[in-house]
Amino acid sequence: MLYSLLSSKQRILAQNSSKLTKKTIRWLVALSSIPLFGIVTAFGIAPNTRSLEEIQVEEVILDLSIPDVLSETQTNHTFWRQENIRRGDTIAAILNRLDVSNQDSTEFLQAARGSRAMRQLKPGKTIYAQTTADGELLTLRYFFGNEELFLMEKTGDVFKMTEQSIELDTQIHMKSGVINRSLFAATDNAGIPNNIAMQLTEIFASEIDFYRDLRQGDRFTVVYETFSNDNGKRAKTGRVLAVEFINKGKSHQAIYFKSSNGADGYYTPEGESLRKAFLLSPLAFSRISSGFTNARFHPILKEWRAHRGIDYAAPAGTPVRATANGIISFSGSQKGYGNLVLLKHNGKYESAYGHLSRFASGMGKGKRVNQGDVIGYVGSTGMATGPHLHYELRVDGVQRDPTKVVLPTAPPISKRDLNTFQKETHSLVARLNIMRNIQLASLE
Repeated sequence: MLYSLLSSKQRILAQNSSKLTKKTIRWLVALSSIPLFGIVTAFGIAPNTRSLEEIQVEEVILDLSIPDVLSETQTNHTFWRQENIRRGDTIAAILNRLDVSNQDSTEFLQAARGSRAMRQLKPGKTIYAQTTADGELLTLRYFFGNEELFLMEKTGDVFKMTEQSIELDTQIHMKSGVINRSLFAATDNAGIPNNIAMQLTEIFASEIDFYRDLRQGDRFTVVYETFSNDNGKRAKTGRVLAVEFINKGKSHQAIYFKSSNGADGYYTPEGESLRKAFLLSPLAFSRISSGFTNARFHPILKEWRAHRGIDYAAPAGTPVRATANGIISFSGSQKGYGNLVLLKHNGKYESAYGHLSRFASGMGKGKRVNQGDVIGYVGSTGMATGPHLHYELRVDGVQRDPTKVVLPTAPPISKRDLNTFQKETHSLVARLNIMRNIQLASLE
């Protein structure tokens, strides 16, 4: 009974002071045992006393003023609230869900008009706000971008806004997987972020054709980094630090290293660069619909003729990558090629990309591009029966089979960096070996 009465008292004290009526005060007189009103009441029944029914009860109603301490307690109490950003959200809608008063919402919106962060409301991210019980906004925090904090603090009646870089905590992860259906299905099953899976394909783009070369039972182990903010929530995914991919029984290992001159890349444990002058394919994932041959029946001309390139079947709009660093020597329409881009590379090499649906922005003649840059999109312009990319590699002006030409690689680790490379990569190689052994043990 005492517990029930105390609970009732607590519920009453929690009410807004403006809602306390004479009836409420009557209950406070009967129940209160706190010195707030200068009243102490004890509950109990002494031995040999009359029953409660025989005791006269007189109702007393007193008009008592509400002490200032109660209203001050309610006013000074603050709350931290949070709201996830929804698709199509506005900051005004979020402030409303955070129970910010109309006046403070209006003043905040005025103060934050030029804020970059308020223009980058990314669905899924969280906004944190400190408010009073009556909706006054005291503080608002939002981690936007990858490493930036938007902070709004109220000083007096003025909102002070800052946008600043933050230090993120780094975590190292080690994950393994086995190919059963596709690479991305395997990385999803292993809990590996899509960004890391894409990096994996780029690292081995000159070693493995991830459309034609994958086999069921292929295995991979990856060591990568993520970054978290001071709330412990992941702010962004970093880079792959080390990776091993076992394809058709052959092990491919790559270690990330940044040299003393600032250049970075992926190398074998022995220090050989994995970056070749040309990628194996201008498309990340596709299939060859027609190979390099001296005799192919042309589906439109209806005659046998040489096919001096490789056709990659892919949906219209698939991004097309430059297979090597170069300068655009031609960008436009050319007879049977349709929309065509020609790249001139160092020395004697050229590459051609035909049947494009459109060109990437800024891809005009004279534009310098880097290996992996998107230069256009798969289409079916020119003499094409369906969407695909026609790709050619030309050596001294003559088309050659890209799958059979031995292409140069980037230089290995320099002698002055070799000792540093070996020291820094020793632990990464050890991690790969540990994860490979654990994976093999689980498969037995």
